[in-house]
Amino acid sequence: MRLNALHITHYKNVSSAEYQFEKPIHCFVGNNGKGKSNTLDAIYHLAMGRSYFSSINAHTIMHNKEFMRIEGHFAREDNIERIECQLKRESSKAFIRNGKKYNRLSEHIGLLPTVMISPADVDLINEGSQTRRSFIDRLIGQADKGYLQQLIQYQKILQQRNALLKQMGRFAQNAQDTLSIYNQQLVQLGTPIHKARIDYLTAFDPLFQKRYATISQGNERATLVYESQLKNSDFTTLLEDAAVKDLQAQFSTVGIHKDDLLFQIDDYPIKKFGSQGQRKSFLIALKLAQFDMLKKSTSVTPLLLLDDIFDKLDEQRVAEIISLVHESSFGQLFITDTHPERTADVIKQTEQPFELHSL
Repeated sequence: MRLNALHITHYKNVSSAEYQFEKPIHCFVGNNGKGKSNTLDAIYHLAMGRSYFSSINAHTIMHNKEFMRIEGHFAREDNIERIECQLKRESSKAFIRNGKKYNRLSEHIGLLPTVMISPADVDLINEGSQTRRSFIDRLIGQADKGYLQQLIQYQKILQQRNALLKQMGRFAQNAQDTLSIYNQQLVQLGTPIHKARIDYLTAFDPLFQKRYATISQGNERATLVYESQLKNSDFTTLLEDAAVKDLQAQFSTVGIHKDDLLFQIDDYPIKKFGSQGQRKSFLIALKLAQFDMLKKSTSVTPLLLLDDIFDKLDEQRVAEIISLVHESSFGQLFITDTHPERTADVIKQTEQPFELHSL
């Protein structure tokens, strides 16, 4: 898959920009604050339906402007996909494919597989389980629309169940039947989600192991451990056993919304015991394995976006990533850096055509 053209208007700090992309490697270079990362984020937004760096839609509109608009022309297989995103203040976001507005944004996910590697990825290690579940869900959701729809429905029922639990003290007798219905729906939706996570992570793990061994040169063993309350008990039993606890807490304490993905180096938590170098290697391997998995499961070569990697990683790790361009499995790369000379020197080693875009 390739991105042929990009048009940006009032996206974050990018007032207006237009690009034509004919080469396999494109580098956005310039001083900090010029909009390099936000240009990369605009590409990600078009592919994934959301900003990589902000969960609040209004934050993607340039300060003192009333709207933002981004448009990309993607070559996918033998088709050109014209994707447009529009957002006005106090309005909902409009996502448009080839002139037709999506009824649901979830319909777009998976059309344009994309992977971002960014310094912000450290949140996967430092933040709570929700961040890692989101990583799993984006990985699977880009390849399996059925999974994505089940997940959306699960979250909807979960919110309704939690709202009911907050009212149970006043309407306990009348609410029991409704609670039982919610329990059944959570089981029906959550059980296949749990199975899909197991299946995808089982296939994902060897890809991750291979990438980590290459980057770390086999000096240690990195592992991914999928933690779920459904591991040793079926969902129905979990909900029954947690009934009293849920009423006291006034929210659902068990379910696949509590799953986690543990990151370990030689069986020790990387968050507590991993060095900075090990953490960086782990995250790069994780994202490159995500690239491999998406390519395998969608049969489409994803875009690879590398944000600020030269300033955040040592030369060895940068070289490992850039060397991947030699592999036939990789397609189009977009990179940001503050030093054009450094960027050009490293990219030239790939012997691939590239273009620098100065901001």
